[in-house]
Amino acid sequence: MNIGLAYGKEGLEVELPDGVKTDVIEPKFEAGMDDQIEGVREGLRNPIGTPPLSQIVKETDTVGIIFSDITRATPYDILLPALFSEMGHVPKEQFVLFNAAGTHRANTDEELERILGPGILGNYRIVQNDCDDEDSHRYIGMTSGGNEVKILSEFLDCDVKILTGFIEPHFFAGYSGGGKAIMPGLAMLQTVQYNHRAVHMDHPKARWGITEGNPLWEDVREAARMAEPTFLLNIALNRNKEVTAVFAGDFEEAHKAGCSYVKEHAMSPVDEAYDIVITSNSGYPLDLNMYQSVKGMSAASQIVKEGGHIIIAADCWDGIPAHGKYGQLLTEAESLDELLSRIRTPGFAMQDMWQAQIHALICKKATVHFYSGNLSDEQIREGFMEPCRDIGERVRKILNNLGPDARICVLPEGPQTIPYVKE
Repeated sequence: MNIGLAYGKEGLEVELPDGVKTDVIEPKFEAGMDDQIEGVREGLRNPIGTPPLSQIVKETDTVGIIFSDITRATPYDILLPALFSEMGHVPKEQFVLFNAAGTHRANTDEELERILGPGILGNYRIVQNDCDDEDSHRYIGMTSGGNEVKILSEFLDCDVKILTGFIEPHFFAGYSGGGKAIMPGLAMLQTVQYNHRAVHMDHPKARWGITEGNPLWEDVREAARMAEPTFLLNIALNRNKEVTAVFAGDFEEAHKAGCSYVKEHAMSPVDEAYDIVITSNSGYPLDLNMYQSVKGMSAASQIVKEGGHIIIAADCWDGIPAHGKYGQLLTEAESLDELLSRIRTPGFAMQDMWQAQIHALICKKATVHFYSGNLSDEQIREGFMEPCRDIGERVRKILNNLGPDARICVLPEGPQTIPYVKE
């Protein structure tokens, strides 16, 4: 059987053996809105829990709009025109666009233009979060869990604070969107590290599709409240990156409604775990590096047997990447147990330790085979994974050891669909 995986910009065709029980799990397809900009405008005019945006914002206000970085597929060529049209009474020079880079690198001008769409770069002030720059952040309080919250000062000083993004299941925060635009999006590194610390990552509710009772998500929500956001614009997307639903208004109420919608459309139960799970990281731009590809691995990990096999295809045009500490954490460890022990040491704090921790837990559960045209065999092995240059051939070799009764599952869109084994 032939199956297409979301991989880079072009996709990847894989030929799998016939005669083997193979299930394919994809997102329930919802058609995009006929007029997506108008659909977003309607959401802004009929928000959840707040007056319409046009009634909230005054002509004299400074308006801060948080947007997602290059690791997200949010269609700002749709969202920004709708937002600006609803705030047409506000002079252009009073808008500031904030790149919620979190602990990621700053985006290049070319990437910013790709993210924001035409006519934005050069015409609006853009501020990118630098999590290491203490002078640009301000302490606004401590969460009930003890996290000292430091957020980008220039955003805090805006009269109107608008959060944007799209909602999808998230592998340790439950769902993306909502308050994550503020923290980690505009937070200082130490705030993110405390939120993403090992005890949170090990918590049984720090998982896909869980917010309430998830200590990491609850810390995010509490930190975001302290920043006093004015308005939320979150959307849901289909596999074609088209807007299918709009959730606007109060940052908590609107996000909760969005999470309910996404759970219905993007999470899929299975009866039992599989011997082999083949996945992707949803293609461009989401599969830009190995760091981001942990999400696709995590989606597969939900339904693979202990000791089973995960095969992931990710383009990784951005490498490991070279920035951050994720690659360093992997290469400095002699074993997965050593890596986990280091991360779990009380008081240990290092950028990207959360991603390395989840990576290690997945690799301890199953053998991970990594297909990428931009990573060397050495780079893949340094991540405690097996290089794979032909997915169909690798599946056949695994089946030779497992026998004819082995079961395969394919997640062509990777973490756009999150499967889970029924209780």
